[in-house]
Amino acid sequence: MFTHVKDLQFDVRVERPDPRFASILLEQFGGANGELKAAMQYFVQAFGCRRPFPEKYDMLMDIATEELSHLEMVGALITMLLDGINGELKDAANAVEWMTVMGGGKAQKEQFIHEAIMDPQFLVLSGGGPRLTDSQGNPWSGTYVNANGDPTVDLRSNIAAESRAKIVYEYLMQFTDDSDVKETLGFLMTREVAHMNMFRAALSEIEENFPPGVLKGDPRFTHKYYNMSNGTEVRGSWNQGQGPWESGEEWEYIENPVQQVMETKGQKKGTMNGSAKDVKKVEKENKALSKMKSQEIKKSMPKKGQAWSEYSQEKSSAKSKKGGGPSPSSSRMK
Repeated sequence: MFTHVKDLQFDVRVERPDPRFASILLEQFGGANGELKAAMQYFVQAFGCRRPFPEKYDMLMDIATEELSHLEMVGALITMLLDGINGELKDAANAVEWMTVMGGGKAQKEQFIHEAIMDPQFLVLSGGGPRLTDSQGNPWSGTYVNANGDPTVDLRSNIAAESRAKIVYEYLMQFTDDSDVKETLGFLMTREVAHMNMFRAALSEIEENFPPGVLKGDPRFTHKYYNMSNGTEVRGSWNQGQGPWESGEEWEYIENPVQQVMETKGQKKGTMNGSAKDVKKVEKENKALSKMKSQEIKKSMPKKGQAWSEYSQEKSSAKSKKGGGPSPSSSRMK
């Protein structure tokens, strides 16, 4: 259940209209890294967590709802930055001087017309409000949403999404001198950082969260680094030494991949270096983890019949009438 509060989460203000920046700001309204994409991504991801991971469901729904609040803030910014245009467009009987909106002379009028030609959908079809497109006029698409059904995958995808959105806000702040607009963008950017930390914390709670999914991978190949570039070799923690494993395990650097492939008959022969585990041990661990994950899901499912909502406030009200439990006013409706 959603309700709408007419007051914004943050006090959004602008000093003066700026249609040019409003056009750029569309990137965070209907773009691939924008607020609508984030809201829909977390909303869709939440459904699969409802039974097996109720705490993740609650978090994803909370953040998805906040992202809708941010979408409203961006939409409010765009509308105020376009203030006056709607009325000017309605004055169809006369050739309106756009400088009344831009606050300038003929040169700025010509610049405004040029921008309208470059992006006619925004300035001609929007009528003074935001549209579900990015700054280039490309319509918003559901293909922006990533939901794989595995929390370890989805949470990493969300961290990346928040990272991209954070950088976009950083870039946007360089295109405006409006201190009020910058303050709002700074708030939105900071909330991206907060969400990143929420997703990082949630991911850290999941045991065996790397590699994503259940299967660990074939130990014959997990520790190999293939030098696929000619020229000066570059070595670092990603291809030498212990790497991200336990003590005693390290990277195996394949200096000449072509020769290695020939000598091993396409990886079918040869010794296994780097990993302390053999194939049989990993297969045993995979089966154990697969069984554990499967049972985790099955235990969360009801044996007979299903109901999505529990209506906890209604139950609390019934208890209150009988003289027990908290009062309805103290209950929280989810």
